Amino acid sequence: MANIKSAKKRVLITEKRTARNKAIRSKVKTSVKKVNAAIEAGDKAAALEALKLATAELDKAETKGVYHKNMTARKVSRLAKAVNQMD
Repeated sequence: MANIKSAKKRVLITEKRTARNKAIRSKVKTSVKKVNAAIEAGDKAAALEALKLATAELDKAETKGVYHKNMTARKVSRLAKAVNQMD
């Protein structure tokens, strides 16, 4: 364990940020799973709605610095492509 005051503070800050990042990642994964589930079910209307929400979650995560912008762009692109290829 850290002995210096500033090091103790950094430990607390890291724990707080880790918890926040974990929550944001979890939200993103859930929203992406919902899009994939709608695609599997063949429900295009639900897939479009879920895609809209997933895109918003990914953009928020990018803004917060949890994900890199290229990664979010790639994920959004692949999800949109999958939804658009539905019958």
